[in-house]
Amino acid sequence: MTDSIAFNRLADLLRDRGEPTRYQGGKLRTRGFCHGGDAPDTVAITRTNDGVAVFCHKCQGNEDFLAELGWTLADLFDAPLERPRDRPADDLWIPCQDRGKDKGGTGHKRVAQYLYRDANGRTIHGVTRCDHKDFAQWRPDTSTKSGRRWSLNDRSGNRLVPLVPYRLPELLAAKESDRVIWIAEGEKDVHALVDHGLVATCNAGGSGKWTSEHAQYLEGADVTIVADRDDKGREHATAVVESLRGMAHSVYVVQARTGKDAADHFAAGHTDTEFNQVWAPIPYPGDPAAA
Repeated sequence: MTDSIAFNRLADLLRDRGEPTRYQGGKLRTRGFCHGGDAPDTVAITRTNDGVAVFCHKCQGNEDFLAELGWTLADLFDAPLERPRDRPADDLWIPCQDRGKDKGGTGHKRVAQYLYRDANGRTIHGVTRCDHKDFAQWRPDTSTKSGRRWSLNDRSGNRLVPLVPYRLPELLAAKESDRVIWIAEGEKDVHALVDHGLVATCNAGGSGKWTSEHAQYLEGADVTIVADRDDKGREHATAVVESLRGMAHSVYVVQARTGKDAADHFAAGHTDTEFNQVWAPIPYPGDPAAA
C-alpha cells in the first residue's frame, strides 16, 4: 500500500514542526502535544482507504490534536469533503477585522491555535493567531458552521465563558505534585517552557489581562513568573505578583538571560536554571532573604 495524500501531508507537517515521529506496529507515532507533549508516542497515525486516521490514547480522540495543528476532520481525507459555500476552503480563516480591512480583506489565515480548558479538560474557549501576528478569541458553538463563535461576550458585553489560566488541567496536576508553576506572558512562551519539561501557564490576551480569577487556581503553589523585558512585561509581572500575595506559597520573578522572553531564552541555548532572577517578593521559608 502506498502512502495516502492526507497521510503524507500530516507526516510532512509534523516533520516541518520538528515533532519526533517513529513507525511502530504499522503506525506512525508521535507525542501528544495536545496535552503538553508529556507522553511520547501516545498519538497513533494510520493510513486508511480514503485518508488518514489519528488517535491520541491520552485524550481518547483526535479533536484536540487536530486543533493544535490547525486541522479539521476534513483534512483527514484525501479528497476534500463538501463544505458550505460560506465556509473558507481551508477552515483556517480568523476575523482580524482591523488589519484585514487595511490589507483589502476581512480576515487572515490561522497559523496557531490555543485551547483553554476547564478543570475537567473541556474546551471553554480558544485563542487563534494569524499570519499577521493578530489574535482572535472564540468560544465553542455547535450552532455555527465552523463550530466557533468569534466572541466571548454577549451583545451587551457580558462575558459568557469563565476566566481560566492556560493549560489548567496540567496546572492543577502540578499543584498536587508540588511542582513549580511558571507563568509567562503568552501562549508561545508557555509552550517554550513546556517543551523544556516545565509546567507553565498564562492568561489569554497577553499583558494586562491577568486577574484574581486566574490567581485563585494558584493558591498554595510555588510560582515563578517570567517577565518580558519591556515596560509592559514589568507591569504585567507586577500585577501577577500582587494578585498572588497571600495566596501562593512562593513567588519569584525572572527574566530571559538573552532576548525578551522565555522563547528567546531557550532559543539562545540557555536552560531553565539560567534565567536571571530579578525579584523574589515572597521568598521560600528558610530563604536567607526572609531572615
